[in-house]
Amino acid sequence: MPIGPSIPFYLLVIFWIARVVVISFICTFLGWLGIRILDALTPKIHQREKIGEDPISVGLFIGGFTIFVGLIIHGACTTPMAIGTSLRESLINFRRLGLISISFFVSLLIGIVLFNILDKLTPKIPFFNIKDNSIAIGIYVLSYLLFLGIILHSALTMSL
Repeated sequence: MPIGPSIPFYLLVIFWIARVVVISFICTFLGWLGIRILDALTPKIHQREKIGEDPISVGLFIGGFTIFVGLIIHGACTTPMAIGTSLRESLINFRRLGLISISFFVSLLIGIVLFNILDKLTPKIPFFNIKDNSIAIGIYVLSYLLFLGIILHSALTMSL
């Protein structure tokens, strides 16, 4: 059944809500994957253990995750819906999912490279000293979640 003007408004709303939910779960999985990649790339910093040591760092992590999810939901809500396509394609557009995945991995790679270059260019600022402070790690992970949220948001709202 193609999506279009012949479908009642309530069905369009249901399709739109289903699409937002599906995209939000896929992007949240990518966010979780991004945190796992961050753990692997910074073995000197034990994020998950240190964040749990202080309620402020837990709050920073939760705040970062909440903003990340907000960016994802906003991106999913504002992603153009293809009118005239099939129900399956309106719920999950594989071109858009490919764009999201490529943007995620390329941006992650660029972010890691730039982080390492900046670390080398600023030798008097020892980046890995944050490993000793759970609040610093909470801020670091919050920033990382914002980074991922903005990347995925831009991939969601980009015109194809």
